Amino acid sequence: MSNRIIKKVAVLGSGVMGSRIACHFAGAGLQVLLLDIAPKELNDAEIAKKLSLDHPAVKNRIVNEALAAVVKSNPSPLYTKDVIKKITTGNFTDNMKDISNYDWVIEVVVERLDIKQSIFTEVEKYRKPGTLITSNTSGIPIHLMAEGRSDDFKKHFCGTHFFNPPRYLKLLEIIPTPFTDPEVIGFLLHYGDLYLGKTTVLCKDTPAFIANRIGVYSIMSIFNLVEKLNLNIDEVDALTGPIIGRPKSATFRTADVVGIDTLVKVAKGVYENCPNDEAKNTFIVPSWLEKIVDNKWLGDKTGQGFFKKTKSKSGEKEILTLNLQTLEYGERKKPKFVTVETAKPVDDLKSRLKILINGTDKAGEFYRQFHYSLFSYISHRIPEIADEIYRVDDAMMAGFGWEIGAFESWDVFGVEATAKKMRDAGFVVAGWVDEMIASGAKTFYKVENGKRFYYDVITKSYKIIPGGDAFIVMKNFENETVWKNSACHLYHLGNDVLGLEWYTKLGTIGGEVLEGINKSIGIAEEKYKGLVIANEGANFSAGANVGMIFMLAIEQEYDELDMAVRQFQNTMMRARYSAIPVVTAPHALTLGGACELSLHSDKVIPAAEAYIGLVELGVGLIPGGGGTKEFTMRASDEMHEDEPETINLKNRFLTIATAKVSTSAYEAFDLGILRKGKDFVSINQGRRIAEAKNAVIEMYDDGYIMPVQRKDVKVMGRSVLGTLYSGIHGMWRGNYATDHDVVVAKKLAYVMCGGDLSEPSFVSEQYILDLEREAFLSLCGEKKTLERIQSVLKGGKPLRN
Repeated sequence: MSNRIIKKVAVLGSGVMGSRIACHFAGAGLQVLLLDIAPKELNDAEIAKKLSLDHPAVKNRIVNEALAAVVKSNPSPLYTKDVIKKITTGNFTDNMKDISNYDWVIEVVVERLDIKQSIFTEVEKYRKPGTLITSNTSGIPIHLMAEGRSDDFKKHFCGTHFFNPPRYLKLLEIIPTPFTDPEVIGFLLHYGDLYLGKTTVLCKDTPAFIANRIGVYSIMSIFNLVEKLNLNIDEVDALTGPIIGRPKSATFRTADVVGIDTLVKVAKGVYENCPNDEAKNTFIVPSWLEKIVDNKWLGDKTGQGFFKKTKSKSGEKEILTLNLQTLEYGERKKPKFVTVETAKPVDDLKSRLKILINGTDKAGEFYRQFHYSLFSYISHRIPEIADEIYRVDDAMMAGFGWEIGAFESWDVFGVEATAKKMRDAGFVVAGWVDEMIASGAKTFYKVENGKRFYYDVITKSYKIIPGGDAFIVMKNFENETVWKNSACHLYHLGNDVLGLEWYTKLGTIGGEVLEGINKSIGIAEEKYKGLVIANEGANFSAGANVGMIFMLAIEQEYDELDMAVRQFQNTMMRARYSAIPVVTAPHALTLGGACELSLHSDKVIPAAEAYIGLVELGVGLIPGGGGTKEFTMRASDEMHEDEPETINLKNRFLTIATAKVSTSAYEAFDLGILRKGKDFVSINQGRRIAEAKNAVIEMYDDGYIMPVQRKDVKVMGRSVLGTLYSGIHGMWRGNYATDHDVVVAKKLAYVMCGGDLSEPSFVSEQYILDLEREAFLSLCGEKKTLERIQSVLKGGKPLRN
């Protein structure tokens, strides 16, 4: 079997989904051709310019405008702005012939079988044999699209269903036909995972595939419970959001975002096309939902749905909620349930779920009815939509943002005990579950030696989840615990590599986390190859514990504050100057102190969706854990004889002074946080820890030598300090900076220039660290700084630009 290499991808259809898929492929480093139809009529601007329908600007107007609109959308579909250069646009009339030079052609046109078939007829004329050809359809049976096509086309054709927006939602459903070559299926499952950062899920060619089938069932079953338990929209969304490990958009807000008409279309499609679905009546659209669609209240796309944005009498923005009985909008109400209030303080999701399902109020009854219904449904979908249970859980977590899959949730409650409660409540459990329990298998999943196994329905035995070696989940190594405290856990990940994680709120770094880092490095130096620092939380870390800083500053405990800052600096330097390699694998928010830890690591392997930055200026401080020192040192190393010595220093000063946060890990290279040729991005977040472990082993095997602290850092002193002060003053005069911003920025400039030195000099890292710490401590005494910190603490949100 020859190696298949993908260098160029053609995307047919430039609607929102097509353009976003094109952006994602380009972000993965591929050359992309994006095509769409040519206009049949001139618009007013083209008429005014006296252009004809044959003019290239006219012919490509639809595709160019569609791509431009998507590029402007927020959040951005692009990892960096330069990615757009990899996309070439064209039209079906002139450029369909160009697909002969492309390795993969993906169709993303309107959801009509006849139109898709006409596109494939044109594709057949030009595609070279062996080229992959796939469809992004979300509902049309894949086998119907393959009808009438050549054998080579059928062999290389299947469904590849991306979820929107494809950069951020990780699910990629792979749906083969009976004619699809198994090599093509295997290739797409692997390629989507490794190169596109996707959770690739093999699906059967059944209505709505896996994620939408289960997801829409879940929503429709909740709609039924609304009537049964007399719940309102605000109550349901309070019950079905983060409290149970679901997105903040919960149920009704999710419907508004997706489009209520889209939800209804999928529900009706399942009802009409799944006659043997035992729960098909759940997909019957309630009368109140039909009225909402008839009213064109379709959600965000029409400006109102289950929620409506408006302005109050005072002119402030407010969100109204729809009353499902009167179909009138009213003020949102914050519901209170005893069960929910009891569970809220519990951070661990699995422990929280147990509290919720055992509640004695209406919320508890909702959770029992909801989960029992869901468990019954998923048990009957095996083997209809998938042969393996983990594919269902993977699809829901990657496509709908569930923190925990449905089968895994069932494990949490106890499979056998829950099955009995389900029967007592009138719910039917699929026969294979009873067989599993009778065989002595008590859970759907189990972990052995750090590897995760699933119960295989076909062989009636446990099998290891494929590809597990590439995906390390630290908690799976619970039995390999080397050391722990109340905030941290240190595991042996195998191959003599340690892994440290912590689980503080927002991943904040306080005294216990610093203890964990120091202890882990010390243990690794004794008898291991190296250390990986990562975690599985929603975010890697929002930075240092500013609450602790605030309390010490308010109480004027400056000796304690000085000791805390020294401890942070020393820990960062310990990470840099240890006898073993330290690799950090951050994801999502990596702010302040977490960014500083990354700056001091031997190597950083972030997830593509890592938002990294030194944000301390936002609360009136400067980076005090070695971040200012590190940026100063890197600016020194970047000085070249053929360009002004100050340019890199100024750029790095501005990055800190404006509290810039990268919008992706790739952008962090442009900000100078990540190092080209040394750090690298793991586009699949699930792979980053395994890749970090491999990096530790590689550095160890290459003969890792502990670095020597630097004493050759070039600082510019007064020669640049005056220039930076002048720039700061200019920002103040232009009303871009407050009086306090000026104070903070001048402190930063002072440190980065090495202080008030009469001429450029070479200094040590410790010299800059001392300046950094002094500046940090002095700013902690500023009233405005304390007010800003207090504001952040009250908001309960991480500081972010």
